[in-house]
Amino acid sequence: MFKGQPKGLYALALANTGERFGYYTMLAIFTLYMRAKFGWDENAAGQVYAIFLAGVYFMPLIGGMIADRIGYGKCVTIGAFVMIAGYLSLAVPMATQAVDKWTLFGGLAMIAVGTGLFKGNLQVLVGNLYDDPKYADKRDAAFSLFYMAINIGAMFAPAMAKALYNPYIEGAGFHFVPIDNAVVAYASQSGEYLQSLAAGYRLCFYVACASLVLSLIIYFACRSWFKHADVNTKQAKKQDVQVQELTPEQTRARIVALLLVFAVVIFFWMAFHQNGSALTFFADKYTKLNGITGLSRMWFNIWSLALIAVSIYTLFAIFQSDTRKARTIAGIATLALWGGAIAFYLHMPQSFNAVTSDFQQFNPFFVVALTPISVAVFGALGRKGKEPSAPVKIGLGMLLAGVGFAVITVASTGLISPKDLGDSAQSVLNPNWLIGTYFTLTVAELLLSPMGISFVSKVAPPQYKGLMMGGWFAATAIGNYLSRIPSALWNKIPLMANWAILIGLCVIAGLIMFILRRKLEAATQD
Repeated sequence: MFKGQPKGLYALALANTGERFGYYTMLAIFTLYMRAKFGWDENAAGQVYAIFLAGVYFMPLIGGMIADRIGYGKCVTIGAFVMIAGYLSLAVPMATQAVDKWTLFGGLAMIAVGTGLFKGNLQVLVGNLYDDPKYADKRDAAFSLFYMAINIGAMFAPAMAKALYNPYIEGAGFHFVPIDNAVVAYASQSGEYLQSLAAGYRLCFYVACASLVLSLIIYFACRSWFKHADVNTKQAKKQDVQVQELTPEQTRARIVALLLVFAVVIFFWMAFHQNGSALTFFADKYTKLNGITGLSRMWFNIWSLALIAVSIYTLFAIFQSDTRKARTIAGIATLALWGGAIAFYLHMPQSFNAVTSDFQQFNPFFVVALTPISVAVFGALGRKGKEPSAPVKIGLGMLLAGVGFAVITVASTGLISPKDLGDSAQSVLNPNWLIGTYFTLTVAELLLSPMGISFVSKVAPPQYKGLMMGGWFAATAIGNYLSRIPSALWNKIPLMANWAILIGLCVIAGLIMFILRRKLEAATQD
């Protein structure tokens, strides 16, 4: 899995891990911060959240166009510093709430612009490493590992956010309660409580700054490992470096193929990003969060999950190591990790009360844990000449996403629809239903997202690599914004109808991908 990969992959993956850790730490509390600080309701906070996400994922299109002109590495560096300035704008309290509001919007704009310069172009650098024929057959596995590294940061982010704001508000003499209940719980003290809560949330913005600084340190310290990949077409011609030449017809065919993929994946991201909206509402209204007992408690201990995820890698190392000594060390490490996971589990209270945000850790956990399995399966198929093409994997991912929402549909049978439930809750479902949905959606994500990014890096015409990678993120941005639709319908249509819309979109998009398969595969062979 890790054997034979260029060193530059690990440097770029770690740099991205730091940036994503800070970003998801901030994102874990972002809507909560806006509601505590400015008193905005769900609709207002949700609008700002959706526009921000759309900006974050749309700006790589602009960043890619700039990088195709001035260079990928230069854009990555500028983007990191712009993001740091953006997070500081959010973190530093202003004299008045009105000024705070404007620095919030300015900071969000800088984070979106900085991400646009940083994120897509970092991935172009990864792809360029695999233009070397020596590494060409490892491209898909490399992007799976790169994607896994992103999710290490995402997995720990919610726990980091909670570890920051909980002690802060407790130090101020309060105890965390949901914002909706804050006024009821604290009556005359609610203003002080919300002020303290907002200040606790601000700590997460400082973490985002520190994470980016660490990313830059890794990026510059290891730059020699990937410097040769930091060459766009214009720079390559000046340096007399050989670049793949395509005819106008080949260029056109590749761009059309990529645009078709972008159009299909919009519907995946629209469905997938219900983790921050409809699936979160479902966890809040319908899932039993209090009094979790038995083995189910382990799902809510981030340290147990982390050790289990790492143990899957050491378990694979037992079978993939070349020497008996290495296999023995891997075996001992696996047992130690399992022992640690069990120890953390045994120290949990017999009856555990979860919070809605805890469900945000399952998707990144499954990405990290399942990546070695995905790489091993497709590696074995590749050695037999039977590995599916990227378009086939994307199509399968779409269909599997439909299966994921079918799981939650089965769980929803007999539940009161949100439009009839109102502000009350029907907390009756075992958390494993929702965890099972996240598992299935994550398997779909592993088939689609890293494979899609790999496909873009391989198929994009050399002179448009940055632009095409930005196009992938622009499609993601559109999907992110469209993810509001199920939320907008949440209180207006039956619960089963909401899930049925998502299932239908995923299945139709998956079938379209299979219909286009030959056209897309032909573009990669030109």
